[in-house]
Amino acid sequence: MTATPRHQFLNLLQSILLLAGMAVIAWFIVSAIAGQGLAIAIVIGSLLGLLLSPGIPKRLLLNAYGARRLSGREFPEGMAILAELARRAGLPRVPELYYVPSQIPNAFAMGSPDESAVCVSDGLLRLMNQRELAGVLAHEVAHIANRDLWIMGLADAMSRAVSLASWVGQLILLLNLPLILAGAAYVPWQVPLVLIFSPTIMALLQLALSRAREYDADRGGAELTGDPDGLASALLKLERRVGRVWEEMFLPGRRIPEPSILRTHPPTADRVRRLRALSGPRRPVPPSVPLNAPRAVRVSTPRYGPWGVYR
Repeated sequence: MTATPRHQFLNLLQSILLLAGMAVIAWFIVSAIAGQGLAIAIVIGSLLGLLLSPGIPKRLLLNAYGARRLSGREFPEGMAILAELARRAGLPRVPELYYVPSQIPNAFAMGSPDESAVCVSDGLLRLMNQRELAGVLAHEVAHIANRDLWIMGLADAMSRAVSLASWVGQLILLLNLPLILAGAAYVPWQVPLVLIFSPTIMALLQLALSRAREYDADRGGAELTGDPDGLASALLKLERRVGRVWEEMFLPGRRIPEPSILRTHPPTADRVRRLRALSGPRRPVPPSVPLNAPRAVRVSTPRYGPWGVYR
């Protein structure tokens, strides 16, 4: 199930093109509002922040989710699976495993290959069996090994910079509106359009990049476990259990059509179809038996927590 060189090249090219498009828009908007000197300083500061301080957002997120680190004694099955996946992926260190006391089935990774963490919620551990959990953890380990977290962090930083510059530019136009109406100042008609629509274009590019990295993580996870059906089964379970919670929250009584450019993750049916189409050498897989999940301690009902996270 190893990706062919052509597949790897196309995935890399797609990500580079999306990031390049975001970078061009970000440079054009930020330099137009703040000037080239300040724009260069912003770019350098953002890159240094992403390169030198990966642990700061990690600690903030763990605290926001109320996550606690799991030990090998508390959850030996999960720790053993994660250690084996990290070895197969060639990570220099095994990611730390954290427990999130939330009823929402969820898993996510953070950090870099040198210092990473994988978080699993109580709802996920109660829902998955060993085989499905291995697929979910392999998907997150693939994100770490591919440095997707850094790539998405860079995309998010550019998107936020464009949004801020757009709001500042619109405020400047509003303050100078009397001069523009009096003919004392001239603003090309393209400028307001760029300021209004650039954040939306950046958001759509960021969503497209996220979906591309999810497909790659699915394939990478299947390669690590040698069991694409395990991840496919987990995705179907999550789809049935979680359903369309975000759509019901923000669009009650309505649904985002499939497929949609407004999704951060590809449609589950498409992901499952791609996983089941994979073929190649298989590895021994964990049995499809229930997990001995760690003891739940004050599992919270779904709600917004600190820093706006929903847990």
